[in-house]
Formats: sequence, structure tokens, C-alpha cells
Amino acid sequence: MATGSEGGDARRAEYWRRTVKVTAVLLAIWFVVTYVVAYFAKELNGISFFGFPFAFYMGAQGALVIYLLIIFYYARYMNRLDKEFGVAEED
Repeated sequence: MATGSEGGDARRAEYWRRTVKVTAVLLAIWFVVTYVVAYFAKELNGISFFGFPFAFYMGAQGALVIYLLIIFYYARYMNRLDKEFGVAEED
């Protein structure tokens, strides 16, 4: 990225804006999976998922799968964003 120029500052601001946006969305998903599902566990157990009560499934396995998907998506998104803005690490 160019430094010291107005165009470089705009690109840096756009890179930061997009990074913060994807981070905020993924953290919101993490929060819902971690805390909201646990808070409403009694109500969610009325829903069956693969033959198990939903809250039980999320606590036992579903949350872990979602966490892995969040990590995978974030890594891919940030690699593409880094390449787009010319700040990717060299292999």
C-alpha cells in the first residue's frame, strides 16, 4: 500500500473498514452460537436436530463445527482481501 498519499490513506481506510466489518459479523455469529443458544437451551430443546435436542447438539458438536467454519471463512476472506490491497504475505 502506498503511504503518505491521500489515495493510500483512502485504501488503508477501506481495508480497515472491510476488516472490521467481517470481524464484527463473525464475532456476532460466535456470540449467538456461544451464549444465545446456551441462554435459551430449555426452549431450544423442543427442536430436534439429527434426532437430538437442538441445544444439546449445539453444545456437543454443532458449535465446534460453526467455530471451524468461522475460522476457515475468516482466513480465506483475509487472504483475498490482502491480495486485493497488495499486502499479502509472500509464499
